[in-house]
Amino acid sequence: MFVLYEKERMKFPVKVWLETKEDLEGSCLEQAYHLSELPFLHKWVCLMPDTHAGKGMPIGGVIAAKDVLIPNAVGVDIGCGMAYTETNIRLEDMKKVATGNGTLIQAIIGDIMRNIPVGFAHHKTVMPCYTLDLAYEEMEQYEKDGELLGQLEAGYYQIGTLGGGNHFIELQEDENGMLSVMIHSGSRHFGKAVCDYFHNQARELNQKWYSQVPTVYRLSFLPADSDEGRRYRNWMNLSMDFARENREKMMLAVKAILEKWIGKYMTIDLEFSHDINCHHNYAALETHYGEEVWVHRKGAVRAGEGELAVIPGAMGSYSYVVMGKGNQESFCSSSHGAGRRYSRKGAMAAFTCQQVMQDLAEQGVVLGKKGKADVAEESRFAYKDIEVVMDNQQELVVPVKRLKTVGVVKG
Repeated sequence: MFVLYEKERMKFPVKVWLETKEDLEGSCLEQAYHLSELPFLHKWVCLMPDTHAGKGMPIGGVIAAKDVLIPNAVGVDIGCGMAYTETNIRLEDMKKVATGNGTLIQAIIGDIMRNIPVGFAHHKTVMPCYTLDLAYEEMEQYEKDGELLGQLEAGYYQIGTLGGGNHFIELQEDENGMLSVMIHSGSRHFGKAVCDYFHNQARELNQKWYSQVPTVYRLSFLPADSDEGRRYRNWMNLSMDFARENREKMMLAVKAILEKWIGKYMTIDLEFSHDINCHHNYAALETHYGEEVWVHRKGAVRAGEGELAVIPGAMGSYSYVVMGKGNQESFCSSSHGAGRRYSRKGAMAAFTCQQVMQDLAEQGVVLGKKGKADVAEESRFAYKDIEVVMDNQQELVVPVKRLKTVGVVKG
């Protein structure tokens, strides 16, 4: 970790969990400077080892703010995060099984594709959703923001769907050869609509107040105790609950698929254990260095002492279950993944579909994806090396499990 502080242009220092300043891309560094000028920060800015440029605030960024909330410091996919479960099934035993739909892994990946909508797809009928049901019962919290109410209705069709981009469902093998399941997804379009709506409100209010925060920084803020701030909190928390339930629904569907196929082709009784469901795009009121502050984690996971979290690598790479060390300098945070080395457009230019498919085939990874044209966007080489990321955050987390991709579903 190193500290970046230039007195003439920064109000607050930036603590970076990388080796040197040269490890930061130029646009990410510029955004870090912008954050360091915010007048309401507590202590410093944190950049995790997977950090890269985002919208307004770097992904892999953590700030603690006094009495304000910044929609773009939470991000557009509010509540995006990870779900995880372990099984008692040995991968070596699964690999010996052939089905009428290919290997057992291929059959399971195919069944997941048929039963969980991915990409822009959603359910054709209304699905059960206790989060949205509760929102309708508490409509007085949301009715003032009429532009967002359509998201409640749409959410009944989106709950239990994966989305696209870097979201995935993976079958993984741990160091002991056992099968695990990992899901990366968030609040679908729900969270983006909330972020954009309240960012625009914050921008208009900041201009009216002649705010010290330049509009071009895209870091417009809302006082936490204002009407707008309270409404943003309500919608942010709703988005987080929706995202958590979204992952729960998909995990239940994957568990049912595993039970079906393993029950049909193997004699062992399938068991699940050690479930985890954690966010990595949100803001929360926490106490740090004796003050209550709004900790914004954008592409960062809470890693309090003894807390378990999930840090994915990239498609065909390794992922980790970790235990937090409660590092105060990071506001008890860690990276949320490997972090991109290439933009999506850059990855498409650098890698071909054939190269990515060959790489996965050489590793024995089964890919479930309806269209392969954009598969290079998610090449493992488009991301930072997860082992380097983990090495750079040894003071933040302790690895509990290392997991290798054996099958993956992408949008």
